[in-house]
Amino acid sequence: MNEREQDIFSKALRAGRRTYFFDVKSTKAGDYYLTITESKKFTNEDGSFHFKKHKIYLYKEDFNEFKSILEETTNFIIGEKGEAIISDYNPSSSATELEKDDETKTSDSEFIDLKFEDI
Repeated sequence: MNEREQDIFSKALRAGRRTYFFDVKSTKAGDYYLTITESKKFTNEDGSFHFKKHKIYLYKEDFNEFKSILEETTNFIIGEKGEAIISDYNPSSSATELEKDDETKTSDSEFIDLKFEDI
């Protein structure tokens, strides 16, 4: 682990093939920030598997606006589509074909590390 940061608190949300990690870390100066990591499991043809991860960093000065925009966008989605889950229906593609398309978009070793300033 990097000397500059220290894990303070962690929660995980398992959602099918995805797991979301919410980690509070501390800088060397003692301030806190949040990392949100999406980890998605992919199965290879030989039965082995690998994970792809995407991480964002959220700093305290952005919390209020982030929470506000997250609430606004989630309320919009629920208002437009309701809370019922709509399946991935595509009659021309099977689920395994969709998964293979996802796997070809990025290489196995690729890790994208984004900060909110980058979005």
